[in-house]
Amino acid sequence: MTTLKVNNIETAPEGSKELLEQSLKANGMIPGLHGVLAGAPGILEAYQTLHKLFTDSSFDKDELTVVWQTINVEHACHYCVPAHTAIAKMMKVDDAITESLRNETPLENPKLEALRTMTLIIVRNRGHVTPEELQAFYAAGYGERQVLEIILGLSQKIISNYTNHIANTPVDKPFEKFAWKKSVNA
Repeated sequence: MTTLKVNNIETAPEGSKELLEQSLKANGMIPGLHGVLAGAPGILEAYQTLHKLFTDSSFDKDELTVVWQTINVEHACHYCVPAHTAIAKMMKVDDAITESLRNETPLENPKLEALRTMTLIIVRNRGHVTPEELQAFYAAGYGERQVLEIILGLSQKIISNYTNHIANTPVDKPFEKFAWKKSVNA
């Protein structure tokens, strides 16, 4: 059962109506997450702004997917894992990448695996990263900018993952076929 209201353009507070209209125009629908976030206009605006900033980062479509899904899976977000599976398909990300991320298995591409590993280190250790861990990340071909951009992606995902946990946001119809549950063995 949903515990926070899923707003639409008519029920949203005044400061969220235009943001939901933008969401409808961009997505062809108002994602349930956006409807929940609309309950506080500032958080919806922050989420949409962080999304744009992260998608405009130095990461390519595969790398964006690695950061997003690594965080979604680590946080066990019932809503974001299916949503980002659909987004990855729309972005034409290799299904093998998506399946590895959803199943928490190592990625075949060493550079993407280094990105997944660094993302997990940052999430699990709340930003405490050793010099050796940084050097391993840099040796894989990344730099300081990408460390900071992982934090940018994490900022976006904290908003969505935590909101979905509290709201128990229903998975949108287009994403239902990608339903996911965290493995108890992971």
